[in-house]
Amino acid sequence: MARYTGSVCRICRREGDQLFLKGARCFTEKCAFKRRATVPGQHGPEQMRKKPTGYEVQLRAKQKVRKTYGILESQFRKYYEAATRKDGNTGVNLLHQIETRLDNVAYRMGFGLSRAQTRMWVTQGHFNVNGKACNIPSYQLRPGDTISIRENSKVKPQIKDALEITSSREASSWLAVDREKLSGTFTALPERSQLDPKIQEHLIIEFYSR
Repeated sequence: MARYTGSVCRICRREGDQLFLKGARCFTEKCAFKRRATVPGQHGPEQMRKKPTGYEVQLRAKQKVRKTYGILESQFRKYYEAATRKDGNTGVNLLHQIETRLDNVAYRMGFGLSRAQTRMWVTQGHFNVNGKACNIPSYQLRPGDTISIRENSKVKPQIKDALEITSSREASSWLAVDREKLSGTFTALPERSQLDPKIQEHLIIEFYSR
C-alpha cells in the first residue's frame, strides 16, 4: 500500500494550515508550522505570492482534508462516490463517511495523540467494537456502536501515557466517552455545525465534479 514516509510537518506547511498530525507537539512552540509557515521547497515563498487558480483552490481544499484524516486518494474518491449515491447534501455525506471511520472516532474520543497513532493501534488490535476485536481503521461505525480499549492493552505504557496526555481533551459532542472504563459510544451522526468549520466540502465536490 502506498503511504507517505516524509516529514508530516511539511504537509502542514504545504497546505498552509495546522493539521495537527503530530499530536501533542502541534500544541507547543516546537511546531514546525508555527516556526515557519511558508510552503516548503526552494520556490515556496514565490508560490505563496501567486494568485491560485480555481483548480488549485479546489485541489488544496481536497488535499487538506485527505491529509488531515490520513486517507489515500483512491479511498477518498470512493467516499465521494458513495456520498453522491446517498440522499441529502453530498458534502455532508462525504464528511460523515470520513468522520465515522474507526480510527477517527477513536482519536476524537481521546484514545490516541494523533489519527496516525490511533490508526496504528487499531491495526495492532488494541480496540474492540461492540465487544469484538476490530483491526480495520476504515471500519464504518454506526450510531449506537461502542468502542473500547482491550483489557490487555490498557496496561501498555505507551497507551497509558497517551491516555494521560489526552485526559483533558474534550470529546466531540456526538460521542459519549467513559474515561474510567476507557470506552465510548458513537451516539449519532454529527451535524455539519459540529464538524470543522474550516473544511470547504463544496470545493471538494466541485473538484470531483469537473
